[in-house]
Order: sequence, then C-alpha cells, then structure tokens
Amino acid sequence: MLPVIVIGVILVVIIAVVLVVVGRRQQTEGDPLQARLAEFSARETPVTLEEIELSQPFTERILLPIIKKVGEFATRFTPESSLRAIQKQLNLAGNPKGLDPVTFYAIRLVASVGLVVFVLIIAFISPADSAFSIRTSTLKALGAAVGAGAIGFFLPGMMLQSKIGRRQDIVIKAMPDALDLLTVCVEAGLGFDQAMQKVSEKWENELSMAFARVIQEIRLGKLRRDALKDMSERLDIPEMTSFVAALIQADQLGVSMAKVLRIQSEQMRMKRRQRAEKKAHEAPIKMLIPMAFLIFPSIYIVLLGPAAIQVMKQFF
Repeated sequence: MLPVIVIGVILVVIIAVVLVVVGRRQQTEGDPLQARLAEFSARETPVTLEEIELSQPFTERILLPIIKKVGEFATRFTPESSLRAIQKQLNLAGNPKGLDPVTFYAIRLVASVGLVVFVLIIAFISPADSAFSIRTSTLKALGAAVGAGAIGFFLPGMMLQSKIGRRQDIVIKAMPDALDLLTVCVEAGLGFDQAMQKVSEKWENELSMAFARVIQEIRLGKLRRDALKDMSERLDIPEMTSFVAALIQADQLGVSMAKVLRIQSEQMRMKRRQRAEKKAHEAPIKMLIPMAFLIFPSIYIVLLGPAAIQVMKQFF
C-alpha cells in the first residue's frame, strides 16, 4: 500500500507544479526583444545569444514552450466559436497572468491527461483483491479514469468562472465610492477624464485598473464613448452598462456631466443597500441547510438517544 501512496503523491505534486507554474506566470511587460538587448548591453563583457537564452528560467525556456505546443495542438481541433468564448471569459476575468486561449486549453489538456494517467496507475498497482484494481473490475477503473479526466478538463473552467464572479463582485462593491469620487472631482472643476485618472490613482482594485485602461486608450486616440463601451463589455456588469450608457447619452446631448454622475452615484448607493438587504433576507434560508443536516441530527441523538436505548431494552 505504501508504494501506491508514494506514486500518487508524486503524480499529484507534478501536476500541481505544472498548473501553478502556468497559472501564476507573470505577464511579460514590454517587448521581450528590447529586454534581452538591454540585458545584453548592461553586461560588462559581451556574451552570446546562447548564454542569454540559457540565463532564462527553466520554465520560460522549456516548460512553457512545451505547454504552448500542447495548447496549439488542442486548439487545432477546437471550433473558432469556442476559442472566442474562452477569450471573452478570459477578458471578463481580467486576463489573469496573461493567459490566452492556447495556454488555457493546454492547462485543460494537461490536467485531464494527468488525472487519467494517475487513476490508471493507481488501478494497475492496486492489490488484486482491491475493488479499485483494474484486474478486479476493469469497467470500474476505466469509469474512474474517465471521471477524473472530466474533472481535470472542467476544473480550469470552473476556476475561471469563479475568478470572473470575484472580479465582478469587487467592481460592484467599489462602484458607489468611485462614482462619489468622480462626482466630487467633476463638481470641483476637473474634466471627466481627469476625474477618472484621480480614481485610478486613489485605489488599487479592478475598477481603478479598468478606469486606467480607459484613460490609456483615450490617450492613444480612441474615442471616449468607444473606450467606455469596451470597458463595459470587459466587465459585463449591468450596473456598469447602465452607467456607461448614461455617460454616453449625456455626452451626446450636452447634459451636465456632474448632474448625471450625481444621479448615478445615488442610484448605486441605493442598489448597494438593496443588495445588502437581499443578502440579509437570504441568510435565514441558507442557514436551514446546515441546521437541518448537521445541527438537528446531533440534537436528536443527544435528546432521543437515551430514550431509544431504553425502548430497545424493554422490547428486545
């Protein structure tokens, strides 16, 4: 039994290392060619390009290219609509760690194949009298392998959806305070772009980063309404969509921006209060599940257990 545990732990550690390395890879900033040229010029003695390549981390030189190749192989058989859907989900999640659809499908494939191989190895090395052994029940072992492969395939998608939900919750919670600051800045005489810049400098959260990206796009020549529409699509939040629509309409009709921001901030505070009241009303219903399945059975055992023992002694 000990070899089974050791091999299982080793395989789990290998799969975990691969997933952590790919998932937590930092997004490369700037042009990699310029970074390597800067590294080349910073050294006192000239080195060859081969030495520069060897100075890169092992994950950047070997592991990530292999995973990229696996992802490219998987995407060849993936419909274009599925790739676009994955890209949209990655955008909604804020492009965590610079993931792209190719790397995401590579993570899915590696996790699925790794779990299948792990389950099959456990089934092969299990004792013959074990119910999980492939020699005892081949169908059961294959079914477990298929189930593990399905878990490995769908688990990254579930984690991505969880990331999207957390990001949207952060934006929703930060919107009332951000709109209050926007209102104060605009009423103080700043333009809307400068007010968004102040919000992006004030906080370090998903909403401030979204505002900072809008400012960058406007500086690069994109129209304000197009940049705001793209921001609402990247966040996909009803409150943000209505806020952007109100801003675009006010800009087109020439309505005072401060008045629109004041109305929007009041509506956001009202919606925040309504969400808090909704969660407060949902709390007793959510508490019924642990009470019915965890607390009440314990109470019944403590209160009715002695009586049940006495009844059994009397009749049996």
